Amino acid sequence: MIDAIAHHAALDARMVRAARELRVLSLASWPATVQRDFLADLARGQRRLPRVEYPAHDFGEARRELESIAAAADPDHPLGAYLADSARDWALAARMLEALGTPAVGAMSVMLYGHPDDPLPGGDTSTGEAARHFIGIADELDRELLAPEEQVTISATALQLQLQNQLDAFFEGRVVTVELDPELIAKAAAGAYRIRLRDGAAFSDYDRAQLLHHEALVHSLTALNGRAQATLPSLAMSSPRVTATQEGLAVLAELITGSIDIERMKRVSLRTTAISMALAGADFLQVFDWFRDAGQDAAESFSSTQRVFRGVPVTGGSAFAKDTVYLRGLVEVHTFFRHALREGRLLQCRRLFAGKMTLQDVARLDPLFDAGVLAPPRWLPDWVARANGLAGQLAFSLFANRIRLDRISNGA
Repeated sequence: MIDAIAHHAALDARMVRAARELRVLSLASWPATVQRDFLADLARGQRRLPRVEYPAHDFGEARRELESIAAAADPDHPLGAYLADSARDWALAARMLEALGTPAVGAMSVMLYGHPDDPLPGGDTSTGEAARHFIGIADELDRELLAPEEQVTISATALQLQLQNQLDAFFEGRVVTVELDPELIAKAAAGAYRIRLRDGAAFSDYDRAQLLHHEALVHSLTALNGRAQATLPSLAMSSPRVTATQEGLAVLAELITGSIDIERMKRVSLRTTAISMALAGADFLQVFDWFRDAGQDAAESFSSTQRVFRGVPVTGGSAFAKDTVYLRGLVEVHTFFRHALREGRLLQCRRLFAGKMTLQDVARLDPLFDAGVLAPPRWLPDWVARANGLAGQLAFSLFANRIRLDRISNGA
């Protein structure tokens, strides 16, 4: 047992070194100058496809090392199964990064992240169908129902101060730093020790809550907890295979803390539908126009469309499939939590925060948590730490699913 743990710990250390430069999202994303040029041309009445050039990458050495690690891992040992799956996933990510700017990236991203037509748990509904459901509900709601405080925006500078104070209080010190970044295309991005906000952007009160519970207290927190794992430091890394669980956990955090609004659900759903459009042949301009018709301004529409076309040709027929994971991940993680409650295994829900892992990982690594080989999470969001409150919400969810809405008449 000890020899097996030492063997796989050494393989994990090799995997961390081999995958260190495989920064998928940062290498596939576009520089802010592309957005500025596109919007400037648009203001002058000129519509043209963005031009994006990707540097050539050679990750051959890393790929060979990762394939060697996967071959050396024991698939019958929990650590070995985790390492083999992770190393193969990283090797595929390396091949994808070597192909940036080509249609092959779209195909490999679907292998890594999934397809909009993939079924959700239960098999009756696809991710794309769920996206259309949420878009329809959001479009039916009357925006006049919004409370006044929901319509007040917060500057990036004010949000930086608010968020920094909240994080300092949670971590009892300056563990995660909030910074302003004028070169960021997205409104925010999170790492283990740093959260970046796009300088000059305006944020809503929902944005503030989402950044706290989604970015900081899931993405940053699981990275920090993962770095404390002596045996598996790779649990701090954002490999593509953990993305669905990570984003599902983060959106569930928004849901349980009341930090998500229907417009947020619409934005996530629009991106899923946009990926389907691009895969079906829509080019950058067609998808950009579709986001604008859905109510987004030009800057937000560019940011949304860029997410769909990062790493792939902008002429249509390919898409970067990462954003398909949000809805599917939410349903998968919520289902996992409900199943854990029913089976009396809520401890597994806490262990999901001990690092970045998949739902399958946390189940098969259970014996190693029990044996003390893997450490419990040092930090937990309040909604997970307070087990009775979490159990109450999940118990109601389990019961509510029995109610047939199609048998209830209006006003009943």
